[in-house]
Amino acid sequence: MPAYVLVGYSADLLRILDGFLAPDSVLVVDEPEVLAVRGARDRTGEIPCFAGVEPAPVQTGPDRLPGLLDRPPGVRAVLPGNDYGVVAAAVLADAWGLPGPGTEAARVFRDKRRQRRLADEAGIPQPAWREVTGAAEAADFAAGCPDGFVLKPATLQSSEGVLLLDPGADVAAAWRHTTAPNATGGTMRLRGGPGSYLAERRLLGEEFSAELLVRDGVPLFFNATAKRLLGGVHPVEMGHVVPAPPDGGVTGALRDSMLALARAAGFRTGVMHGEWIVEDGVPHLVECAARLPGDQIHLLIELAYDWSLLRNWFRVAAGEEPEPVPARPSGAAIRFLGVPPGRVTSVTGVDEACSTPGVHDVAVSVGVGSHVEPIRSSWERSGFVIATGQDGRGAERTARTASERILISTEQDAMAGA
Repeated sequence: MPAYVLVGYSADLLRILDGFLAPDSVLVVDEPEVLAVRGARDRTGEIPCFAGVEPAPVQTGPDRLPGLLDRPPGVRAVLPGNDYGVVAAAVLADAWGLPGPGTEAARVFRDKRRQRRLADEAGIPQPAWREVTGAAEAADFAAGCPDGFVLKPATLQSSEGVLLLDPGADVAAAWRHTTAPNATGGTMRLRGGPGSYLAERRLLGEEFSAELLVRDGVPLFFNATAKRLLGGVHPVEMGHVVPAPPDGGVTGALRDSMLALARAAGFRTGVMHGEWIVEDGVPHLVECAARLPGDQIHLLIELAYDWSLLRNWFRVAAGEEPEPVPARPSGAAIRFLGVPPGRVTSVTGVDEACSTPGVHDVAVSVGVGSHVEPIRSSWERSGFVIATGQDGRGAERTARTASERILISTEQDAMAGA
């Protein structure tokens, strides 16, 4: 019988879990459409820990789940597999008497409007913001932002639909882009747009994420990650450094800010992954999720700290004691590959990148003949390099050096930029 229920299908996460969980120990619950589109049932024989799937209204009716699903005998924990399973996982954990963030906290971290209201009430620094329902309202807000503004959906992930706009930008065109359904190839959510959108003042400063493991409201682990973003209107993350360099007391300020956010939300047990921009020395909240960080950040933490955020998240979710955290981390970094849009004509330098001292992993997701879209969200990146070092800066230098050895050439085709 499964010991864990994962709410929200993720084949990548299941493969990672297979490294330390027993065979047939994970039951996946998700929307029937998502399971069908992603071929989830066919993967049960490929991933030993994957016991099976249970179709249920994870996104469309999470509050109905306790009446539709019985607690499996012997289940020890319920966890979200992605953003779209956060509320449903919390609902089931509460209904089954298992550790979790709490349903109301989960709702806060699945809706950026709720986060903004909570931060305002708690006095947590954040940009001026407004919920907008059309291009005219967005343009009216933008008129009061001399440094530019951000337009984004309230409930999507992976930078999908997010635009960072300069003063004088074409707000009507931006609105059309952000509200377009299925703007990317992501298949974790149901089709269609989120329905709610935010306009926010553009923050000027360096961006970080903060990872926090909490049990019964008590912080057990904290990490700050420095971020490197794509320039232009699409603020897609193109690199991460763990731990963030300890410059100017930023790490301590980020920790204080994350703890204040957790307390304000009444977050009980689980992982929080918050994004912050430090403006004038003060962390300002961008957004926060109540699930494992993406973009391999959990692996960077494991490499730098010799301690697994993923495994210990599962431990505390099952009511077990976490492992002690080493006091002195080393460093790890990831650099994502960006490729000019078009048809790939050649890929070289992968072996050279792999043989660079300090490189842990190299992945290239395109090959000759592949079509590459412009990078508008995390889905369009073309691979990555992960490296380690004595500290974050050293790891980042190695990742950059190795990534520059990979040359992916493209030529324009009929689909480019479409």
